Amino acid sequence: MSTAMEMIVAGYVKVRDRRALADLLAHRRKVLAQLQAVSGINPQNAVKATQEELALIEAGLEELKPPLGSLPENEWN
Repeated sequence: MSTAMEMIVAGYVKVRDRRALADLLAHRRKVLAQLQAVSGINPQNAVKATQEELALIEAGLEELKPPLGSLPENEWN
């Protein structure tokens, strides 16, 4: 996994920038979909790296979740 991505996610978590993490997650999901649609080459390494980045970003978002009961569910999603 990319150290750069780890640092980016850690930075967003530190400053509690949920929107930036959500945007990053959406971008990486789009990249993954594009990689999976590629034909003529084998993008497996890139797909694996992108899936690992997605897991890292999702873990960062999970860290920012407020404690249960502190916000109405529709305020967080």
